[in-house]
Amino acid sequence: MKCPFCGEEDTRVIDSRPADEGASIRRRRQCDKCSKRFTTYEKVEAIPLVVIKKDLTREPYDRTKIERGVFRSCHKRPVSVTEMNGLVDRVEAEVFNLGTREVKSNLIGELVMKELEELDAVAYVRFASIYREFKDVSIFMDEIKKILDK
Repeated sequence: MKCPFCGEEDTRVIDSRPADEGASIRRRRQCDKCSKRFTTYEKVEAIPLVVIKKDLTREPYDRTKIERGVFRSCHKRPVSVTEMNGLVDRVEAEVFNLGTREVKSNLIGELVMKELEELDAVAYVRFASIYREFKDVSIFMDEIKKILDK
């Protein structure tokens, strides 16, 4: 690691400990030439994920899009922010655990719907009505009947 003060290439680690609840490592370093100390952080590099949309265009994965959809679906429902964030965390973990660099948007949507169905039926129907682009009331009613039959 290069010293930020004098540019020397040789620095040594004098202390190392977990940071950010174990998500990174904080290292105290000292330069062998100027003896100044500085801190560095080491994190796992996330695999860049690309989402393939319905029209086959590609865009970088954006967690906030999932959050926005889930929060909108759960609006005025007895679902806590903690539960919504947990849902988004589970969907995100499942997507990243696939180990691929590209994922289809419909897979993400289906994962969100599966989670919402278990969390809140009304939020599920709200999300499904937008996600599946219901064209008429009969399709909407079919989806509600599936929920009622469970």
